[in-house]
Amino acid sequence: MPSEIRHDWRREELLALFDLPLPELLFRAASVHREHFDPAEVQVSTLLSVKTGGCPEDCGYCPQAQRYHTGVDATKLMDTDEVLEKARQAKAAGASRFCMGAAWRSPKDRDIPKVAAMIAGVKALGLETCATLGMLTPPQARALREAGLDYYNHNLDTAPEFYGDIIHTRQYQDRLDTLGHVREAGLKTCCGGIVGMGETREQRAGLLQALANLPAHPDSVPINRLVQVPGTPLAGTAELDPFEFVRTIAVARIAMPRSMVRLSAGREAMSDELQALCFAAGANSIFYGEKLLTTGNPDVERDQALFARLGLRPMPLAQCDDRHGKSTVAGGTVHADITGPAPACGCAA
Repeated sequence: MPSEIRHDWRREELLALFDLPLPELLFRAASVHREHFDPAEVQVSTLLSVKTGGCPEDCGYCPQAQRYHTGVDATKLMDTDEVLEKARQAKAAGASRFCMGAAWRSPKDRDIPKVAAMIAGVKALGLETCATLGMLTPPQARALREAGLDYYNHNLDTAPEFYGDIIHTRQYQDRLDTLGHVREAGLKTCCGGIVGMGETREQRAGLLQALANLPAHPDSVPINRLVQVPGTPLAGTAELDPFEFVRTIAVARIAMPRSMVRLSAGREAMSDELQALCFAAGANSIFYGEKLLTTGNPDVERDQALFARLGLRPMPLAQCDDRHGKSTVAGGTVHADITGPAPACGCAA
């Protein structure tokens, strides 16, 4: 039977999926994946920290929190021209989406025009735009949308009941409220979490339950594997079993069939074999480039070599000449997230 798009997942249903023998779980996830995507295609994005460090929050995993001694120095917001040069480099390397991250609890209204200029410039290069700036007000979300922002990233991080063990300066509802403002502004959502922070399997299922039961499934679901940075409270946490990470990817694919499931932070430490299992389990998106905000990421050459070994290719980005006309595929770029039927014109937007 075709996979059902649901927003009423029960915790015990997701745990039952986690408990399946791994070959059976991979088969189910791969079957769902094939219903909605070409399993040989992977969407590629690049992430740039446009304002690093100095964050007042106390997220236990984050080296950018000003209260932790991690060697990450606070910087000012980058100049737009410098951001655009990085975006050109990302596009030349094969990325289709350019994500801009700033270490803020929430941006001040005076920051929005500066970020909007970056967004408009990146959009003019023919790239999809994504930003992660912390909590947003409804007017801020609308202003970013008007500037040309396509996606907004705001993670739930973990299950509601485990959240208070990791973060104390922001409530779970604050995150849900920002996601609501983003959706109401007409932006697509990029929302996932981090695993390997000492949570139980039930709490990993709880994260996926919270994501899958949002009013709309996130267009992109980044699954981050904790990068343990010395100086943060979570440094020294027992590492998550690699097969448990693969199970998390597979259950995310089954619970959110049309979402892009992204291998995000922590990929630098993953073997090629582990990444291959994740792709087999339904992951179909990665971040490209040498750095994710302040932590390492596999370089472009390694990713290209892995794609070649696995027979994978970047997703093509459908670019529509107009909403009711023909569509073309731009060579050398890669796909926008698709979460529902494409318009009649074939545009993926």
